[in-house]
Amino acid sequence: MVNPWVALEPGADPAERVGAIRRAHDAFTSAGAVDRPVRSVVAESWRRSARAHVSPDTTAAPVELTDGDLGAYRADHPLARVMPLFRELMGTFAMDGEHLLAVCDTQGRLLWVEGHSAARQRAGRMNFVPGARWAESAVGTNAPGTAVAVDRAVQVFASEHFSRTVQTWTCAAAPVHDPRTGRLLGAVDITGGDRLAHPHSLAFVQAVARAAESQLALLAPVPAARPALELDALGRDAALLVHGGRKLRLSRRHSEIAVLLSCHPEGLSGEELLPALYEDESVTPVTLRAEMSRLRRILGEDFLRSRPYRLAVPVETDFRTVQRHLGSGAPAAAVAAYRGPLLPGSTAPAVVRLRRHVEDQLRAALIAARDPDLLGTWTAGPWGAEDLEAWTALAAALPAGSVTAALVRARLRELDAEQGCGATSLQPRRP
Repeated sequence: MVNPWVALEPGADPAERVGAIRRAHDAFTSAGAVDRPVRSVVAESWRRSARAHVSPDTTAAPVELTDGDLGAYRADHPLARVMPLFRELMGTFAMDGEHLLAVCDTQGRLLWVEGHSAARQRAGRMNFVPGARWAESAVGTNAPGTAVAVDRAVQVFASEHFSRTVQTWTCAAAPVHDPRTGRLLGAVDITGGDRLAHPHSLAFVQAVARAAESQLALLAPVPAARPALELDALGRDAALLVHGGRKLRLSRRHSEIAVLLSCHPEGLSGEELLPALYEDESVTPVTLRAEMSRLRRILGEDFLRSRPYRLAVPVETDFRTVQRHLGSGAPAAAVAAYRGPLLPGSTAPAVVRLRRHVEDQLRAALIAARDPDLLGTWTAGPWGAEDLEAWTALAAALPAGSVTAALVRARLRELDAEQGCGATSLQPRRP
């Protein structure tokens, strides 16, 4: 029986297959029809790529993480703990075969790309580099992006890639899971030339992925350092500060200050805090100093420092927890942690921007996930009740003939009438 996840069955002519698939690719990108000899896993990936409006003429992947952001994200990622294993098992193979070893997260973002220098140089021209997003929705069919999309080990051969720029490459990737929870962590990939179009390369990355999961199971869980302060500010106008079991309800202004300082552990000067907190430009530094003095009396000298103003101890915030879940590709966990808009009654300019940023990140992740349960949870909350884009996504994610879909479409018609324009052009209402 032919393995549908392997690109070339034994005895197949690679050159002949490249030509046949390239003709099928041209037919699909021009007319939308796909037929043999395209494997079903590739055909389905092409369709997902087309639905995501990926151009087959895309020349480079978008780079989303650079420099310090990339370094910090990689250091905190669970797969950092098994990178030495990946290098031990795959490094020599990649160097000797002029291949690349790559590791991506659940969103298809490349965290590490290592291997032969000439291959790295060639790959760099299409941004197959650390920090670039190689999800199907960004560049179309490719082994690491497709592996995390379908949660299966997969091989992608030459012209099976959706982007024509990538069709000189062949790759095989396998997903890696948390052995304790089963949660997808990312994928390990080997990328190179046509010599990788062999069942052995797929079996190889599968074995490496299993070895990594076994290694993670043997490693002790990373202990979570409990922060000195915990700050809850979602869905409440007055933030709740927790320290050593003691709970303190802050005033609105002190809530705003605590939120902004939690986002700037390096501290903020008075000149930076004033426009961040006050819409009224006539407010003087004396007013701010008085607020900071009152907050210092409440928190104590050990928690709030000046010159610049900063929190002197680690602080964990509920809105950062939501963002962390989104960054690790866990929208369900993010929805569960989201208790509403950040300080919804605040008009402080910097808080308003942060509130919108957190909400926009979450909304975008839910709409992209197309999960009817998550979208249903969002639209059931007061913050999503009039979010037309989310309702539209929910309607598209539900079975067309279901009762729930009919109710959702009825709600869409109500929102369309209330907001006075066509559904496709409406923007969600801001709080």
